Amino acid sequence: MKLAVLRTAILAAAVLLAGCAQMRLHRGVVLDPQLASAIQPGVDNKDSVEKALGRPSFVGQFTPNDWYYVSRDENQLAFRNGRVTKQTVLHVRFDPKGNVASLQRTGKELVMNVGPVGPLRSAAEEPAHRARGHALGLGDQPQSEDRVG
Repeated sequence: MKLAVLRTAILAAAVLLAGCAQMRLHRGVVLDPQLASAIQPGVDNKDSVEKALGRPSFVGQFTPNDWYYVSRDENQLAFRNGRVTKQTVLHVRFDPKGNVASLQRTGKELVMNVGPVGPLRSAAEEPAHRARGHALGLGDQPQSEDRVG
């Protein structure tokens, strides 16, 4: 009986400790440094870049001539937020004809943690004039002369 309880306790401890293990995560594209360095402005075009690196992680929102390849490695302990250990962003810009115009590589220096700027407040803690929806100032209020009819 004592042996069964001991085995159960050891198994439970092992399961709990396994939840605290550190995980290594990779997100995004797996960039081959040799293939990425082989891309040359003025020589390669959209088809050759896609054959070498694959489809981009995302394309520029305002211009389809900007391709971004994003690769990120993180370490995460249990249920905590991950910590970025390595990041590479390869920005390939094409000219209007579809030829590579420039390449820009950035790394982990652009990673930023963003959090709330002040204490979070509930609706009950908001000032009374904001809670009722009176955000207009005196000059913004409609005047009686402004009414039609």
